[in-house]
Amino acid sequence: MKDWLIVLAMAGLSWGLAAQNAPQQLPTAPSATKFPPPQAAPPPAPGTPQSSTPASATAPADPSPSASAGTSGSSGLTPTGAPQAPATEAAKSNALTGSSAAPAKVESADNPEDQLTVIRKRVDEVNVVFTVTDKRGHFVKDLTQNDFKVYDDNKPAENVRSFSRETNLPLRVGLLIDASNSVRDRFKFEQDAAIEFLSQIIQRISDKAFVIGFDTTPEVTQDMTEDTEKLAHGVRMLRPGGGTAMYDAIYFAARDKLMQDKATGATRRAIILLSDGEDNQSRVSREEAVEMAQRAEVIIYAISTNTSGLKTRGDKILEHFADETGGKAFFPFKIQDVADAFSQIQDELRSQYDVAYKPADFLPNGKYRKIEIMADNKKYKVRARKGYYAPRQ
Repeated sequence: MKDWLIVLAMAGLSWGLAAQNAPQQLPTAPSATKFPPPQAAPPPAPGTPQSSTPASATAPADPSPSASAGTSGSSGLTPTGAPQAPATEAAKSNALTGSSAAPAKVESADNPEDQLTVIRKRVDEVNVVFTVTDKRGHFVKDLTQNDFKVYDDNKPAENVRSFSRETNLPLRVGLLIDASNSVRDRFKFEQDAAIEFLSQIIQRISDKAFVIGFDTTPEVTQDMTEDTEKLAHGVRMLRPGGGTAMYDAIYFAARDKLMQDKATGATRRAIILLSDGEDNQSRVSREEAVEMAQRAEVIIYAISTNTSGLKTRGDKILEHFADETGGKAFFPFKIQDVADAFSQIQDELRSQYDVAYKPADFLPNGKYRKIEIMADNKKYKVRARKGYYAPRQ
């Protein structure tokens, strides 16, 4: 019996040793092999034909678009075995400089001179939309570039890059309506006049507008759209009540709406402000609101709802916003004259000039720079924004 047990123990030991030496099953990933791959040979020099190495000895190809931007014939690995960095910076550089997307050789990151360089070009160009009127207040629409002189920071512009009569430039209009308690008695008429204005000025093909009502806080009742029915609904939704946060409304409309507009090409940005000009609830100051409008290149047209016949403190504030941005303030003597003010704004937005120029001695320091456009004919009055803030480099 002991001899038989010894034979069985020896057989079991042999079977266990055979199972331990059997090859292990590996995952079936594309690059996985049943046996360890042989040691990889040094990579070929750039430009030489790639050897017929089995696919299992190389890393899987990167399916992303950036994988094709490396050196032709590359397996996706650097000589050190680390993955190549995607050539996204090279693509950005090509896009900025206007060059074609040619293949770029990846150099060692140890030498700063071998790093990809992104070229950034600063465009020192100022665009100004302005209006010209004669002594009677009639628009003058047939002038040329030679009829004007442009001054930037009290110095003549270095050169004028473009000049045009912009009668059909796409519009981006923000209608800001005072919905505070102070305008309750005439609110319905102002709503009707505003709806009529939007229906006449907004062209569905090119123009867009939005509606903001403000009392203690600004409220968007209709976001940017070319649909005049939606805009009319946004105006009708407004209900008077509460205090007046006019500065906040202007600041918000300029920064969060007009400045964020993604329209391609040139547009004319305007705020139509219907208010008595009195503010008692805003968190930003009057000058902060003016500055934001100037940064967004917005023209402000103000229609006073004061029908007392006397120019109030609020009327002077409305004038200040209009003067600083190149717009105009209207003071209807009767409530029925509000519709006429809207009509004049409509005519003006389609009767303007646009000039683009390069300032002299320009510095990207974020400081305020004064703009002055003068007509050679002293009988003409030019109305444009008073200045702008230089960008910071």
